[in-house]
Amino acid sequence: MGISAYWQHKRDCERKQSERASKIATLPQPYLLPLSPQERTILGKPIQELVQDVQKQITSPVDILRAYGKVTIEAHKKTNCVTEILFPEAEEWAEKEIDLKGPLAGIPVSLKDSIQVKGFDITVGFSCNSGKPYDEDGPMVKLLKEAGAVPFVKTNLPTTLLSFESTNDVWGRCTNPHNDKYSPGGSTGGESALLAFGGSRIGIGSDVAGSVRVPAHFSGCYSLRCSTGRWPKMGMNTSMPGQEAIPSVFSPMARTLNDLTYFTRSLIQMKPWRYDYTVHPLAWREGIETEYKEKKKFRVGVLRTDGVVDPAPACARALDKVATALAAEGHEVYDVTPPSPYEALYLASQLLLSDGGKTFMSFFRSGEWNDPGAAQMVFYMNLPRPIKYAYYLWVKYVKRDDIWARLLRDWHPKNAHEYWQLAGRREAYKNKFFNWWSDEAKMDFMITPPNATPAVPHDGMHDAVSSCGYTFLFNLLDYTAGIIPVTHVDAALDQLPAAFNIKKLNGVARGAYKHYDATKMAGLPVGVQVVGRRLEEEKVLAVMERIEDALDKHGGRYDLLEVD
Repeated sequence: MGISAYWQHKRDCERKQSERASKIATLPQPYLLPLSPQERTILGKPIQELVQDVQKQITSPVDILRAYGKVTIEAHKKTNCVTEILFPEAEEWAEKEIDLKGPLAGIPVSLKDSIQVKGFDITVGFSCNSGKPYDEDGPMVKLLKEAGAVPFVKTNLPTTLLSFESTNDVWGRCTNPHNDKYSPGGSTGGESALLAFGGSRIGIGSDVAGSVRVPAHFSGCYSLRCSTGRWPKMGMNTSMPGQEAIPSVFSPMARTLNDLTYFTRSLIQMKPWRYDYTVHPLAWREGIETEYKEKKKFRVGVLRTDGVVDPAPACARALDKVATALAAEGHEVYDVTPPSPYEALYLASQLLLSDGGKTFMSFFRSGEWNDPGAAQMVFYMNLPRPIKYAYYLWVKYVKRDDIWARLLRDWHPKNAHEYWQLAGRREAYKNKFFNWWSDEAKMDFMITPPNATPAVPHDGMHDAVSSCGYTFLFNLLDYTAGIIPVTHVDAALDQLPAAFNIKKLNGVARGAYKHYDATKMAGLPVGVQVVGRRLEEEKVLAVMERIEDALDKHGGRYDLLEVD
């Protein structure tokens, strides 16, 4: 059985990669020509301008699709960011199915591989899911088409969806568009690589521990982690069906902030609750958006560290750049220390893997490659408890590392009683954080690092797997959080101090810092996370715009990769 499954796995991977290569090689001639001046003009326009051009019949959806299709092929050649190519089908949809009166008329939209499109697989990087095309579009794609958008490509991800890398046997390794030795992020890494490269302007990913935010930080684009119920969820596939302790949230990503805001607003204005029972019937609140675009003075909390892993110099510098720009605009900017983010990391990680990883491991075939970070988690889960306890004692009392020791101590599958206890503690923590924000911090919003470091090198999640606290915290809380790219790693400015000693760090921090090298990382993007409270998408997007305006005046905003 094992040998048979192994060879079937190899055949399915070869078939899917062959299908992709064949689809690219046989694309219609217009996709193979160099970009024309007209297409370069298309690529330079924000999506709301393109929508107006389509609705005035100045530009056709097919012309827009072909312009972005050409750049997508180049992005894929450089980064291996694409899974399924939908261009020919998308041209047909644009002519027969797309509502060109909608707010996204004629706009190509890229989709994480896990989203349901009729006629195509959802592999999620597992070969066992190949060869099973869906008969109809999922709710998200139906909604997009009604809005006028044209789904045109699906993008790469890790098998488990539990990594800040995006590699699997079915589609191969996705690389960072700035440096091919590094990850573009995960689990929505193919999407971030494509957006940063310029092969798409808007896309959709999912986030359970930072999976649209860390890719935006690693690759240099924009994203918004919506609160549960604000964005459609059905019509997707996942590696952990049934996992609702820390819900995965599908959320928007974009090449520019202007596009991210327009896209988010447009899709919510389409009343997505008509398609998906999980969506709250909560209309777009223009009054809140306007209030925070016009508010004279903000109270801004700055989370400098989560107390587990201090941000590396590049990430600390980006955060300080934003804080300084806001202060220069007259806003009240001050450091905050929230209720233990470590407690949130402990609870979120225990809840997310409460099944011991059995669900996502059930999809693997014999010999199928696993992400090294996810493999580490499974390894510790499966250690016999006496051995695990002995290791815990050694870490706690010999190495004197309480942080790493506590994470290890309870790292085992949970029974119903244990799960309920954790869920109760989760709710108590959320209430404590809510009261802290209201009564002590009294912030309009908070800014934080998105991750302790910039992008990890390939297979770096083997060591950095637990270093996800800056994003995971807000999944536990279900808060709205966006990412703004701010700067790039500077080999001179971002070196570790001479006195830095990695051996003195806790186990989580050692794993994160093992791969931090400002010289090797020079040029990689660095972002900042902007956090509101639950269901505050309008506010967070408005605040992100104000931050970019402040950066324009005080230090300069981020320079996007130019489309060649």
